[in-house]
Amino acid sequence: MAYGDSVDPKSRVVSVVLVGIITFLLGWLLVSGLAIEAVKKVAEKLDVVDVNEPPPPEEPPPPPPPDTKLPPPPPVVIPKSPIPPPNTTNQVQSTPTPPPTPPAPTPPSAPAAPPAPPAAPPAPEPDKSRPATPRGNPGSWVTTEDYPSGALREERQGSTGFRLTVGPDGKATGCTVTSSSGHADLDEATCRYAQRRARLNAALGKDGSPTTGTYNGRVRWVVPKE
Repeated sequence: MAYGDSVDPKSRVVSVVLVGIITFLLGWLLVSGLAIEAVKKVAEKLDVVDVNEPPPPEEPPPPPPPDTKLPPPPPVVIPKSPIPPPNTTNQVQSTPTPPPTPPAPTPPSAPAAPPAPPAAPPAPEPDKSRPATPRGNPGSWVTTEDYPSGALREERQGSTGFRLTVGPDGKATGCTVTSSSGHADLDEATCRYAQRRARLNAALGKDGSPTTGTYNGRVRWVVPKE
């Protein structure tokens, strides 16, 4: 059996680990030494840097003296805000309530005035009305000469009542027999002559103006004696 075959595997692993640790330590020391040198060089450069401070700012020139000839500037007017300032505090004031005032005495009421008397009714207008009236003697309207010949021969007599219609001008415009004599010829003669010969005053209304009216009359037929 060779010598190399008798080496323990565990001792080989330990040897490898030790070699790795030593190698790491050497590398770390080398890197650390280089870093320290680099820091020293940077520090030396920083020591030789010349810092130039900026010059102080120049003072501004003094303002020109005020011109007394110019008018003073208008005062600045601050417009009032349309929004009222908020009321930050709520103040409650208590006002003592005055004692109630006693009611004033009521004066006695005056007696009611008596009602005014009713107005007097207007005086009625005077009644100026009147019926138609004859002018002159109505007996002259019908005479014995107007006696119908037949009634005269037979000696017939009687009384005839009539009514004349009178216009505003006073003329008779119609005749009506109101009571018959019993003989037609005597009644017809009464109306014929009375309407033709009558002269009348026209009837008047309530206001006194002429109006249509009537007139009532009577004729007595009597056979004349010789």
